[in-house]
Amino acid sequence: MSFFDKIFGGKQEENQAKSFWNYIKDEEDLRIAIENSYAYRIAIFKHSTSCFISKTVLRNLEKEIEESDEKGAFYFLDLLAHRNLSNKIAEDFDIRHESPQLIVIENGKAINNASHQSITLSQITS
Repeated sequence: MSFFDKIFGGKQEENQAKSFWNYIKDEEDLRIAIENSYAYRIAIFKHSTSCFISKTVLRNLEKEIEESDEKGAFYFLDLLAHRNLSNKIAEDFDIRHESPQLIVIENGKAINNASHQSITLSQITS
């Protein structure tokens, strides 16, 4: 791994997907995620794969999740690949789009959201 890959994250790192993520790739995935929010709290992480800040926030959040006992449902949206879904989420929940962004949903309603360095596991658990 090169020096720049260590700092900015390389292709190898992107292929190491965490097992706790549920990926939102279409409207059906989003519908299922929202439906699940009626049974338990869910969190959607909107990630820009080309943004250094988003990659850093993602790594920090993933580390927090791995080190916790939290057993929530974590959803991941690549907003560059699925911008239409990102826009739909912003519109449906009346939340201004940001990236990176974490939106916590319970009973079909957004109860919390954060962006950039404000994203922490505590947004989900509190």
